[in-house]
Amino acid sequence: MKTSRPKSPSRPQPSPQRKGTKKSGKAKLWGGRFESKTDALVESFTASIGFDCRLYEYDIEGSVAHCKTLQRAKVLSARESQTIIKGLYHIREDIRAGRHKWKTEDEDVHMSIERRLTQLIGPLGGKLHTGRSRNDQITLDLRLFLRDTLQHLQQDLCRLQQSLVTLAERYKDVMMPGYTHLQRAQPVLFAHHALAYVEMVERDKSRLHDALVRINVMPLGSGALAGTNYPIDRHYTAALLKFPKITQNSLDAVSDRDYVIEVLSGSAILMMHLSRLSEELILWSSQEFQFVDLPDGFCTGSSMMPQKKNPDIPELIRGKTGRVYGHLFSLLTTVKGLPLSYNRDLQEDKEPLFDSIDTVTTSVKIYAELLAQLTVRQEPMAKAVSEGFLLATELADYLVQQGIPFRESHHIVGKLVGECIAKGKDLFDLTQQDLFKASSSFDSQAFHILTPGAAISQKNVIGGTASAQVASQIKAWKTRLRSKSKSSNKKKKAT
Repeated sequence: MKTSRPKSPSRPQPSPQRKGTKKSGKAKLWGGRFESKTDALVESFTASIGFDCRLYEYDIEGSVAHCKTLQRAKVLSARESQTIIKGLYHIREDIRAGRHKWKTEDEDVHMSIERRLTQLIGPLGGKLHTGRSRNDQITLDLRLFLRDTLQHLQQDLCRLQQSLVTLAERYKDVMMPGYTHLQRAQPVLFAHHALAYVEMVERDKSRLHDALVRINVMPLGSGALAGTNYPIDRHYTAALLKFPKITQNSLDAVSDRDYVIEVLSGSAILMMHLSRLSEELILWSSQEFQFVDLPDGFCTGSSMMPQKKNPDIPELIRGKTGRVYGHLFSLLTTVKGLPLSYNRDLQEDKEPLFDSIDTVTTSVKIYAELLAQLTVRQEPMAKAVSEGFLLATELADYLVQQGIPFRESHHIVGKLVGECIAKGKDLFDLTQQDLFKASSSFDSQAFHILTPGAAISQKNVIGGTASAQVASQIKAWKTRLRSKSKSSNKKKKAT
């Protein structure tokens, strides 16, 4: 399995077929049945080479494995197989070096490589496509691409988690208001808040890892839809390409895009989490909150107002989330009406997938860097946590400990809060007489809980915001992420 990200070719600029070009259908690799040339507008409209060229590494990898399988089946001789494989590697080097010519009339990455192979080695190049179709070839390429890409994305997500854990540790003693309905609710540690996003990202990693189970299935040998007439050993092909399973139904294999939809779904949820983080950073960096200071390198100014420092990166990531959502619904809509098996509509799977992968990968990487440089402003947070009746629940729980049912204690404290609001006071301003008047169950010990620190320390349960629990979580995540990093480095060295 690959661990190094393949080098992308320079973005091709296929030129549309010129008007008046006399090219018959027979010039196409599939053109034997056709007498007239492809319309120039159709040529341009149907071509996918402008975006699927990025699959060239995987297309060649799959072609090499297919070639070896054909040799094993005695469809190709050893010498023929060696010549074809040498030609494929030559093409790969040309593409990497930017020497390969991407042409619109080649339609897609498969035909472009096959055309060039035939130019290099002659008619022998035409034997490579024996026993396969572009239908099983493209789903193989996509599976190889996603298997490789998701492995790198997992590493990027680990780095994002590391930035969040480091941020939590750096500000482990900072208190802030926890919110529900965007209203101040109870005191929490900032570190606890940061670790909430670590948990979200872990679920994102888990979803993408689960998707790999469905992705990591080898479809080659399904042909166009019915299988192949040649005695190919599909298990051998799968072993060459490091697939643990092979597809069991050729009709399903060539028309299945569940795995692409699953990745788009996981990407949409991941972006939703980043968008929630973006919303908080946008709010927190405003003059109204002043909880954080975003690093200058991740903000822009105003062309008109000299004082502005705009949170462009969080805003853009929040905006791009809708774009990734759109790609998911686009492909769901495309596939929902397709009869078995392959239909050309499925060409519309790649642009949404590629754009989503690019958007998610860039967003994750940029947030890992931004969070590593984020400054938390402790004084505004401390001020906010000391206002707004955040300790009301502590008083209610205190009464419960004195034997009063929670619903009654809730009513008592709620009434007390109402009186404070009417008098322009906060709970911190109450006297022992005020508390005793609200309930005879209050005593002098109640004042010991009327501090944010005391309230936080009371939440000493697994998953709670108490300092001991948060410190334990930070330690556990550091160990876990360090182990993941070592494991990833070992895999890189092994390959």
